[in-house]
Amino acid sequence: MKIAIPVANGLLNLHFGHCKSFAIMDVDQQAKKITGRNDIDAPPHEPGLLPRWLGEREVNLVISGGMGQKAKQLFGQQAIEVIVGAPAETPESLVNAYLDGTLVSGANACDH
Repeated sequence: MKIAIPVANGLLNLHFGHCKSFAIMDVDQQAKKITGRNDIDAPPHEPGLLPRWLGEREVNLVISGGMGQKAKQLFGQQAIEVIVGAPAETPESLVNAYLDGTLVSGANACDH
């Protein structure tokens, strides 16, 4: 499984669409552990691009602080699950919380 997390200064970037980079976390779901991390620069902001771009990188899940409804629909078309309302923590702590079933998501930090 691959989990994408938008990052800024080592923590989840609350504004998904304008992030500068993503941490792509390789995860062994059976063992419930992170097996790798690859940080990649995000492409220039262009509506509708990120779902396809992350889909090409075989991402299965996005953990985000906030995301617009249209983006969530586009991720669904790529068969990528989305969790919104995640706190600004390190990618490792977010993924470990997801794997443990303790990831707390709050309000969607995006209003469009």
